[in-house]
Amino acid sequence: MAKTLFSYFTIPLFLCLSWLHLVTSFPFGSGQIDYNYNYNYYDRSCPRLGMIVKYGVWAAFKNDTRIAASLLRLHFHDCFVNGCDASILLDDTIDFRGEKNAFPNRNSVRGYEVIESIKADVENACSSTVSCADILTLAARESVLLSGGPYYPLSFGRRDGLTASEKAANEQLPSPIEPLENITAKFTSKGLDMKDVAVLSGAHTIGFAQCFTFKRRLFDFKGTGKPDPTLESLALTNLQGMCPNKDASNSNLAPLDYASTYRFDNAYYVNLVNSTGLLESDQALMGDPRTAALVTAYSSNSYLFSADFASSMTKLSNLGILTGSNGQIRKKCGSVN
Repeated sequence: MAKTLFSYFTIPLFLCLSWLHLVTSFPFGSGQIDYNYNYNYYDRSCPRLGMIVKYGVWAAFKNDTRIAASLLRLHFHDCFVNGCDASILLDDTIDFRGEKNAFPNRNSVRGYEVIESIKADVENACSSTVSCADILTLAARESVLLSGGPYYPLSFGRRDGLTASEKAANEQLPSPIEPLENITAKFTSKGLDMKDVAVLSGAHTIGFAQCFTFKRRLFDFKGTGKPDPTLESLALTNLQGMCPNKDASNSNLAPLDYASTYRFDNAYYVNLVNSTGLLESDQALMGDPRTAALVTAYSSNSYLFSADFASSMTKLSNLGILTGSNGQIRKKCGSVN
């Protein structure tokens, strides 16, 4: 087992066995198993990788507690658009407009400079060896751990994509005002399922949302000129104070989980049960019997949520990955070599 990445964690035997099964049985797009994609991929070529990423995330977190949620979201938005290939990190070129400019990302997604800084440190330690995709994936897990969330197993050996697409990001990323059925369809198109929708939405236990993403719930829900009747009255009053009904408040921030804004726990689900979820897409989980049952279960069992979140994050981190001779190892995350 890789000492540098995991010596500071105590991993139960059943997790190790489950991880080994994942590593040796994960199917790739070609239908073949890539045995070069595994948990100890960098043991010899970059043995300090784990410590470098861990320190880089910790240093950023020390100065900005919000960055944990931002890095987790950055990873999700990368993987959800054509796979975990670090395409979201690419700047525009004369050949393409990148994902940074897409509506769900523009002036919203954060953490690019943190990943670029970590990449520079990794390059100093082991040049042209570790992909930006692997660094971002590992940084997301460190963010969860720093916030008090669960450890989850990761394999490595992803390579970086050569292009990015603003159009794909606009089309593929879920919106907080979309119906749950649309969001579920986007998840299933990636090989995820309705359970993953409920579980990965739990990442909203940390972080903030800009007022424009939920303001219509407060003043003009579905064009009625009235607030969302499902939103608990005290929560409504508090949110209207944070987000007055004027354009100047659009970029104001409100916590996704007011009960424990910076702590990774199951309070997000307790909020949904109590009708105080912030986003329409969050509270909508209580409107479908299938997801409502999961929300109720997670609200009363934090261990179940942690276990299922770990499983779904492992699935997410394997979406559409590039391995072998596909893609490249970028020297800088913002541009192809």
